[in-house]
Amino acid sequence: MLDEVYNDLKESFEDTLKGLARELSKLRTGRANLGMLDGVRVEFYGQMVPINQVATMKIADARLIVIQPWDKSVIATVEKAIASSDLGFNPSNDGTVIRVPVPALTGERRQELVKVARKVGEEHKISLRNSRRDANDMLKALEKDSEITEDDLHRGLGKVNQLTEEFTKKIDDIVTAKEADILEV
Repeated sequence: MLDEVYNDLKESFEDTLKGLARELSKLRTGRANLGMLDGVRVEFYGQMVPINQVATMKIADARLIVIQPWDKSVIATVEKAIASSDLGFNPSNDGTVIRVPVPALTGERRQELVKVARKVGEEHKISLRNSRRDANDMLKALEKDSEITEDDLHRGLGKVNQLTEEFTKKIDDIVTAKEADILEV
């Protein structure tokens, strides 16, 4: 019984960490990263689709992303979608490929991105706390239904808190690493 609660909680926490990593990968640093374009959607035959479903993307060097649409007729649409996104990129095309230079971040923009990273980290900590609350409720329900003893309940609540603290520290470490990455000139 208790192992099921712990395993469900760990699985939930792992999913939260994966979500955090996914969210933070979209934040800009001074270097090119294909994850930055994940949120860009392009109109393709009447449908809004992610940019990676209409083109091949690669990093040419530390500050340049090269995008080659499979259908040459959507080059202008892809370029417009990137330019109109809130990423601050200024793409250019030569008729076959789109080049997206990644400009260096200003000190002010770096501080804004650090604040965004901390906010994302805090949102994921809230998710951890919600999962902890659910696990505690499950343990209390098991004790109420006489499936576990009161001693097992107290041990279980302690273990849940220990897991929560462990994963909260992991989130803090991930956010701190991202902050260092953003602030690196």
